[in-house]
Amino acid sequence: MQFDLSFFNLKARPLIGLDISSSSIKMVELSDAGKGVHRIERYAIEPLQRDAVVDGNIANLENVAEAVKRAWRRLGSATKNVAMALPAAAVITKKIIVPAGLREQELEVQVESEANQYIPFSLDEVNLDFQVIGQAASGPDDAEILIAASRKEKVEDRVACAEAAGLKPVVMDVESYAAHAAFDLVLSQLPQAGQNQIIALVEIGANVMNVSVLKNSLQLYARDQAFGGNQLTQDIMRTYGMSSEEAEAAKRTNSLPENYEADLLRPFMDSLALEVSRALQFFFTSTQYNQVDHIVLAGGCAVIAGLDEVVAARTQVATIIANPFANMLSSSHVRPHHLVADAPSLMVACGLALRRFDQ
Repeated sequence: MQFDLSFFNLKARPLIGLDISSSSIKMVELSDAGKGVHRIERYAIEPLQRDAVVDGNIANLENVAEAVKRAWRRLGSATKNVAMALPAAAVITKKIIVPAGLREQELEVQVESEANQYIPFSLDEVNLDFQVIGQAASGPDDAEILIAASRKEKVEDRVACAEAAGLKPVVMDVESYAAHAAFDLVLSQLPQAGQNQIIALVEIGANVMNVSVLKNSLQLYARDQAFGGNQLTQDIMRTYGMSSEEAEAAKRTNSLPENYEADLLRPFMDSLALEVSRALQFFFTSTQYNQVDHIVLAGGCAVIAGLDEVVAARTQVATIIANPFANMLSSSHVRPHHLVADAPSLMVACGLALRRFDQ
């Protein structure tokens, strides 16, 4: 008989990554398969009603909570602990330098006094957290600290949705940080594991395209552009007289008329590739860099077949579709074919699920 002692070991305690995006609820549960290998135990994607989440803000708490509950049922997990994330726009982050070797209490006092300078709200109105990054570039006498702060109501709305669905939030992260954690798993699929290369991570959601340019996991540049999959959904609604729910469902199940590909899908892919090309031009004109070695496409739109080729042709940059699960084992609950199709849209949920393995 084998005893499961994971309850006593916080590091190994089961945790679900819960991503509330503007179009759907996504959940991922990972486990440790041993020898540094992760296994994806299960995942679920549950569509959200239109306008339930607007610009990263929860506009209809009841509706989102119901969708979270449905996603958790679909997931089929007994785990109730969840890691969640706020959109980057809802979080103020700042790196500060403090003397090395401060005790926790001294560090808290220092962080609060620094935060007062950078946060345009009263500290009573915000959730404030910090993380020690390590030794500062100035030398061993200084430590670099990352401060993160968000207005309390932004955090409370997400917590309320999870709790209303019967779940227990134990981690609140930032969506861009969670995506970068999953992005580290994608790097191994690039030549030389992406070392010393400039890589553009392009996440195309329902309304916003988020572009991060990184080198050796350090962010060089970030930009959001107002472009996303909703434009294609609206074209489908207009052309075929469908509701937004019908258009989304038809898009997902490939059950649209024959002319859809030539008349709507291909022009949308061309527009998307043009937006990516524009984003790279913004990067070149606002930094000292003049080239990108690889583009990694993520987000809901990245599942469109052939999009990587269209983007590569337009930008003349090698392009791949993000799959953070490529080197993971899969449990019997996961259908590999479905996972490959859904993987690009699960970056944030995967990054949140990885918080289970934090030291």
